[in-house]
Amino acid sequence: MKEVSRRIDASPEQIWAVLKDGWLYTGWVVGAAHIRAVDPSWPAVGSTLHHAVGAWPMQLKDSTSVLESEPNRRLVLQARGWPVGEARVEVILEPDGANTLVRMGETPTDGPGKWLHNPLQQKMLEARNREALARLASMAVGRAS
Repeated sequence: MKEVSRRIDASPEQIWAVLKDGWLYTGWVVGAAHIRAVDPSWPAVGSTLHHAVGAWPMQLKDSTSVLESEPNRRLVLQARGWPVGEARVEVILEPDGANTLVRMGETPTDGPGKWLHNPLQQKMLEARNREALARLASMAVGRAS
């Protein structure tokens, strides 16, 4: 898993406020298009949110589940997007004064995404995750203002 990182002008608590609101998932996750349902316990371990992936009208319905959750510190997800496959996504929040260093990594775990894992795909995942962190930053800073 190759990580990307971004320093965000918000506290870990402000960033976690975005992460813990499952209805905001499509606002920061690149490729997620529509939230259909969110377990009331999100982001507790085992909770799931149901989303669509891709562009309308060819959206695919799938889900993302929480594997590990440490409030204001770490969130590990199993993201599904079949027929592309599944991936383990880890988001780590590290306090840095009044700011937070956010690290994000993604590893394909099942399906074609895992079988076709190569340097080009890795570059695409890194670019997508850099954009996800930029969106997460905008949301966290915007909510804090």
